Amino acid sequence: MSESVKEDGPVESQMDRRDFLIRSAKAGAIVGIAAALGYFLHDPLGPRGPAEDSLGRAAGLPDFSVPGAGRKIAIATGSDRLKSVGAALEALGGMGNFIKKGDRVLIKVNAAFASPPSLCATTNPELLAEVTRLCFRAGAASVAVTDNPINDPESCFSLSGIGEAAQSSGAELILPAESLFTEFSAPGSRLIRNWPVLTGAFKGATKLIGIAPVKSHYRAGASMSMKNWYGFVGGRRNLFHQDIHTFIKELAVMIRPTLVILDGTFAMISNGPTGGSVSDLKQTDTMIASTDQVAADSAGARLLGKTAGDLPFIIKAEQAGVGTSNFESLKPLRVSTG
Repeated sequence: MSESVKEDGPVESQMDRRDFLIRSAKAGAIVGIAAALGYFLHDPLGPRGPAEDSLGRAAGLPDFSVPGAGRKIAIATGSDRLKSVGAALEALGGMGNFIKKGDRVLIKVNAAFASPPSLCATTNPELLAEVTRLCFRAGAASVAVTDNPINDPESCFSLSGIGEAAQSSGAELILPAESLFTEFSAPGSRLIRNWPVLTGAFKGATKLIGIAPVKSHYRAGASMSMKNWYGFVGGRRNLFHQDIHTFIKELAVMIRPTLVILDGTFAMISNGPTGGSVSDLKQTDTMIASTDQVAADSAGARLLGKTAGDLPFIIKAEQAGVGTSNFESLKPLRVSTG
């Protein structure tokens, strides 16, 4: 008995040690796998999303600006939109200075309302068609047109004439389908945090052009190039009206276009941004094209009888390093189409 007990003791002890080692090895393997997964799945930028550049702009959205283009602005005067936009672009070196062979161009229009072109609450369809043709003539492989309207998208694109203009000029129309929105946090932004953004519209695009009308706005004071990026945002974006100037600045920091075109052939000087009557309009016969969206809006403000200082979002964007509010310092290229 005693001998048996002496033999059983060491065997049991050996089994305990063996079981301990096996269990320890399994535990170690599990910890190792978890650590490996943690390494590969860990986002060093944190859960908030993409990295920032020196201006705190979201690296997750492409930079569509043309390297070496610098800050330029052209101001064309004349009553014919198509002649004016052509003259303004020629002053900047032509569309070929911005769009190269094989480029895939995304044009952000203002199609916010189900409104006819005559009321100038949306991007003029003939202007859109002309810019699209100029892009193709410069060698663009494709052109797409998009916006996330306030009213029903199909009605807005239809009644504004933008849908037909896109189709007739060979552009693709991207409607704001839910699948194209992703929750996005723009680093450096206080308001654009985990918010739906139309990121799907950017897929494959190599250049971005914004085309917007010059309008008054009951909250922002004006709706022009920078306010036009509002249409890249989904959700209950009216919540941002409480701090609209900061929000427009954040949009301008986030979106880096190739070019902006500001249509001031007619300026909506009252009841903006929707208008509703031709009496809200003033014929100002001006077309602005610029690589600097802040400068473009500063020039456009004058068509509304305002200065950059009257519009806090312009000053905020300038302070964020987006552009200059002193557009005259860029020595605008002024042309007249008669």
